[in-house]
Amino acid sequence: MTIFCSHCHRPLQAEMSCLPRRGKQAPGASKPFRSTKSASKARRDQINVELQALRSLLPISAREKERLSYLHTMALVCLRLRGAQLFPPGTRGIAVPHASLALPHQDSASLCAPPADSAPPAGPALGAELLSLLPGFLLVLSANGKLVYISENVAQVLGLSVVELLAQGDTVFDILDGRAHEDARKKLLLAHEEPGREVTFVSEMRTSKAFRLQHGGNRAVAVRGRFTALRWPASPSTAAFLALCTPVARLPADDDAGSQDDLFQSMHILDMTFTDVTESVTYHLGYRREELIGRSWYSLLHPEDADLAAAQHRAVGESLGAGAAAGTAVLRVLRRDRTWAWLCVSARRDGGGRAITCTSHCLREEEAAYLRARQHGPAPRTTAPP
Repeated sequence: MTIFCSHCHRPLQAEMSCLPRRGKQAPGASKPFRSTKSASKARRDQINVELQALRSLLPISAREKERLSYLHTMALVCLRLRGAQLFPPGTRGIAVPHASLALPHQDSASLCAPPADSAPPAGPALGAELLSLLPGFLLVLSANGKLVYISENVAQVLGLSVVELLAQGDTVFDILDGRAHEDARKKLLLAHEEPGREVTFVSEMRTSKAFRLQHGGNRAVAVRGRFTALRWPASPSTAAFLALCTPVARLPADDDAGSQDDLFQSMHILDMTFTDVTESVTYHLGYRREELIGRSWYSLLHPEDADLAAAQHRAVGESLGAGAAAGTAVLRVLRRDRTWAWLCVSARRDGGGRAITCTSHCLREEEAAYLRARQHGPAPRTTAPP
């Protein structure tokens, strides 16, 4: 009787097969890898050692290092890697937001260690002083929205440190309110297609729990910036979105929001005739102080905002006692050059109830639209008066 192989169907002798028998593997064949508890523990220990080495090289205080989790450590390392890619060592003629971004990237030790020819100790102190003068914090993004740099004064605006903010995610969309993602994507795409063009979008950003308890929610921030080619030839890998993020005044008005350079004050009698105004009005509206004294506030208002301003005026008139506030209104007023300026105006009774003091924060159209949407509805687009 002829016996055929079950594999190749060729005639074979009994108890034979063209396949190697079990237990007799071909010479040099590797055995399948089998994980063991000791091997897994060795891999974990090796990972821990590498992470601890990276953590020790990060240019932060020892106290902050002790509080870093592995997630925070990797987030900071990735941030510095992206910074090293956009701001390589030896780069000249580039405005680097912070010295920590210009890092060599040959090995793990040079990844986080400061360069040997770094600035003297006075440098970081000077940087902190300059940051304290800004009305907000600095933000640098890569072409695909990855976080590259966040200035340390972000804690003054959001109540979160850079490390705590990075724990939210590694893209700008991870720290923005979900409702603003679409608008932010459109603006970033527009800026990327037209390098040098400034764009603005407004969104709430994640804040600390203490901030939310104190202010009743997250903080709205206006992000203004443009894409800039950091090296030539320009490419997505050498372009960065450089932005200044400033807090938007909340309703009712927030005295701590924004910069004092963005506001002016005016004093009125009860019918809203100007009796005095700060000199900074010239910078914001173009009028000299003498041109406004004796003039009615209503003569500057946009016709569509007159009813809103009158309602605020009535609320101020009905308020009792000096210093009583009457809420906030977002209004358009006429500049001297015949264009419209958006203002967030808060009013209160002063002078024993015989005068009204108005504090006006200057807004961009995107900021005004955000505040109008929260207070009433979408803000109308402004056009120059005839």
